[in-house]
This record gives sequence, C-alpha cells and structure tokens, in this order.
Amino acid sequence: MTIFVTGGAGFIGSNFILNWVENSQEKIINIDKLTYAGNLENLKSVEDNPNYLFVEGDIADNALIESLYKLHQPRALINFAAESHVDRSIHTPQDFIYTNILGTFNLLETSLRFWKALKDSEQKNFRFLHVSTDEVYGSLGKDDHPFLETNSYQPNSPYSASKASSDHLVRAYFHTYGLPVLTTNCSNNYGPFQFPEKLIPLCISNALTGELLPIYGDGMQIRDWLYVNDHCNAINRVLEIGSIGEVYNIGGCNEKTNIDVVKTICLILDELKPKLDRKSYEEQIKFIKDRPGHDRRYAIDARKIQNKLKWNPSETFESGIRNTIQWYLNNQTWVGHVLDGQYRQWIKKQYT
Repeated sequence: MTIFVTGGAGFIGSNFILNWVENSQEKIINIDKLTYAGNLENLKSVEDNPNYLFVEGDIADNALIESLYKLHQPRALINFAAESHVDRSIHTPQDFIYTNILGTFNLLETSLRFWKALKDSEQKNFRFLHVSTDEVYGSLGKDDHPFLETNSYQPNSPYSASKASSDHLVRAYFHTYGLPVLTTNCSNNYGPFQFPEKLIPLCISNALTGELLPIYGDGMQIRDWLYVNDHCNAINRVLEIGSIGEVYNIGGCNEKTNIDVVKTICLILDELKPKLDRKSYEEQIKFIKDRPGHDRRYAIDARKIQNKLKWNPSETFESGIRNTIQWYLNNQTWVGHVLDGQYRQWIKKQYT
C-alpha cells in the first residue's frame, strides 16, 4: 500500500512524513516543487528509508501527476502543497492563484481519472484529503463564537481567498463526481522545521541574533495555536475514519494574542539562553505598521473532530512552545542553512 503527500518538504508536510515513517510500514511518496519553503534537510533522517520516496515536481504538472498515479497506484493523496504566507500573498498573489487553485484543480482532475479506473473495492478505499486553513472563514470579533465547519467563507487576503477557492473545488468534485474527499481546516501551526518568516520562528531567530522582534500594529491580534505534531495526528485520524465529503476543523484550543506569544518566547529564552548582560529579550520587541487586511481574530471550534473522531490535542501552548524553542536552540545549523541571502532580502523588505 502507498500514499501520496504533496508539499512534503514544507513545514507541516515534512512533520507528517516523519511521523508517518516512524509509525507505519506503508510506503509514502513525497511530491514537492522545492520552492523557497521546501527543504529536504527536514527529511534527512528518512531519505534512505525504503518506505520513503521523494519526487521533485509541480502539482500543476498534469503529465507528472498522471504518471505517478499509474506507476504507484496509491490508496490516498494528502494535499499539503500550498503557498501559505499571507505577507507574500499581498506582494505576489499570482503565485498563490497558480499553486493553490490551479495546482489543486490538477490534483483533483488526475485523482478523479485514477479513481474512476479503479475496481469497486479500491474505489471505496481511496481518499483525497485536502489540508486547508481557518483563514478561509475570515475574521472574528473578540466575543464571537469560534469557527464551525458550517461558517460561511469570508476570506480577506489573496492567500485565504486562494485556499477558499481550492476548498470549494474539492467540495464540488465530491458532490459532482463522487470523488471521496476529506477537507481539514486548521488553526495556526507551530513547531520544528517551520520556515522563519512566520511569527514564532521569526522571533526565535531574531531574538538569538540580536535583531528586532517585529509586531504588526498593536499586537492584539488573536490566533488559536496548534502544535504541528498534534495536527499531523489529527490528519491521520481523519484519513483513517473520517466520513467522505466532510470537513473537520482542527484547533489547538490555545487562543493567544500575538504580543503574548512573543513575550512568552522571550521569557523562555531568558531562561534557556540568557543574554550575557542578563537583559530580557523583550527589549528587542518593536511595533511596526500593520499589514493590509490583517484579520483580528481566528479561533477554532474543534468539537466535531473531538466528538466524532475522538481526537484531542496532546500539547498545551506552554508545553508546545517550550518544545519548539528548545528544538530551534538545538538545531542552529538547520536555521543557518535556511537563512540565506534571499530570505534576508525578504525580511528587510517586509519589516523595515
């Protein structure tokens, strides 16, 4: 038996693969274009494992995906592949339209043709699992109920709009063609191997190098934080026993303001890696102009996956953020390799 993972060299995808190889004997094939956020160094520990195979390629490449389906005959495809950074979507929205919409469309088309050619028993077992985001639901007020799977879509950035479009396509291929799909919408992930343009790894990296810790606006934007390994376990659960055609919201049950997240990082670094002058890393915090269309609050109501699939996050924010900081402290060589000239140019452009 074999499964396909697209975008498996990225942050969440690589953590999923590491988790899968550790806990399953089933072959897993990683299809990744290796954009700036794709890093095979994440998967160094499994690159020689006979149950793991990497294929460099674009999910929008019809011929490639078609050939891989014919060669490997997988029982499932899990689609992690996406352009995912809101800030970048504001500057280069066309990249997000191409990968998140056209790429997902191509995966659906090739998957549908493959699925239709299967025997009845194999058709019943096949799954197309699409990994999406809570940002498709828009922004919540401070006292609004967290997002339910039934919430209307109100995306506010090119990134979330492109993900919303891909979600709608996945839904349509189930209702129109019967393709056995599953969709998950997750809250903000954090943990090992996250590219340091996102808030948590950016602040850890900047703190350790003595640079400013940039906070958009007043820092009171609220996010629900989900430790990446909990997310991977939830996806496994959905793949295993989720009902086809259904959507499952996956959240960490950890709502925090951005400024509280950054202050927590500083406090833990003060303990684990104190400065020589004993000053707090909090002194490096700097508030900067807010980004356009910045949603105020995201929050997930995860009762559906908790009640129907018996999944719950195992990490609190306090345990997860400590694990994450310790991982970055222990893996400074990895950090150094991803902080190349192109990354530094992007950070300078975005935050100055």
